[in-house]
Amino acid sequence: MSDPVWQTLRVTARNLTHHVLTSGPIDGTPVLLIHGNCSSAQFWTPLLRHLPPHLRLVAPDLRGYGHTEPAPVDARRGLRDFADDVAALLAAPELFGDPAARPVVVGHSMGGGVAMQLLVDHPTRVRGLLLEAPLSPYGFGGTRDVHGTPTTPDYAGTGGGAANPEFVQRLADRDRGDDSPACPRSVMRAMYVADPASFGEDEELLLDSVLTTRVGEDNYPGDSTPSAHWPGHAPGTRGVLNAMSPRWFNVADALVAVPAPKPPVLWIRGDTDAIVSDTSLSDLANLGRLGLVPGWPGEAACPPQPMVAQTRAVLARYAAAGGQYREVTYAGVGHSPHVERPAEFAAELVALITQVTT
Repeated sequence: MSDPVWQTLRVTARNLTHHVLTSGPIDGTPVLLIHGNCSSAQFWTPLLRHLPPHLRLVAPDLRGYGHTEPAPVDARRGLRDFADDVAALLAAPELFGDPAARPVVVGHSMGGGVAMQLLVDHPTRVRGLLLEAPLSPYGFGGTRDVHGTPTTPDYAGTGGGAANPEFVQRLADRDRGDDSPACPRSVMRAMYVADPASFGEDEELLLDSVLTTRVGEDNYPGDSTPSAHWPGHAPGTRGVLNAMSPRWFNVADALVAVPAPKPPVLWIRGDTDAIVSDTSLSDLANLGRLGLVPGWPGEAACPPQPMVAQTRAVLARYAAAGGQYREVTYAGVGHSPHVERPAEFAAELVALITQVTT
């Protein structure tokens, strides 16, 4: 299988030099691809092979990932550091040609949260939204129902303290082994997809992408603070996992309130997603319920976050408020449908592009 061709650009925006992958003619139909946590723009490569050449694809490395200039993440702004960076890139003429371009925006995992924030803050710049296995509009962890009700007042169990320390260290060491479940390669195989065979010849390329993650309190995973509630830590104010904590990230009501005309939303997910689900293996409440984190106080005190149900409820409200959304679920697929079912994913994306451009 031959590798598709990305062009690489260095673009300065918001006093930060971004590494951006592009493909297609600069005056082509604009599509913005926003990657997720512990990955980079290169993680879109399996999808590139299945998209038509007339599209103008722009895939930036977010701050703290890939080859973009290092910069801290202020978690108190939720995912706005990332969304503001992306918004500034939209105006770069070398990316889309037209500084007023309105791309279809595709966000994977954490990138789905960034895409939601972009839509909330810049609704006229988004023509259509494809959310691929997105984190909940109420953030990651720490909420107990479809309304996003906090489990504890300090959102205990979310943020930087929720990361596996061995995984963090191996990520910092750029470990390419597979001798532990906490190796980045093992995590990628177990958590990013349902079947590791779906990586095919791209496994090393995608592992390269994961290993570009910048480790530290200002990036991944971030800092934490002590808590009187189980499991003993609460989110801090710096870094990626805190930026996704519901303490700082909650766009549910703002998403519903996006003014008309609301762009259509396509939500694509896998039914065996281990990261974003109602029984997520990255949610400490669910791991406690499974007996994998000691001291869990029980279902009534600390239920797993209903991530999928929350997203469905918010998007239903979005539709009731004048928008529209469609949910596509792939059977036997995990957290990365564009890797596991790239041709089908590409067809859905092209259909969305056709819907909003004709």
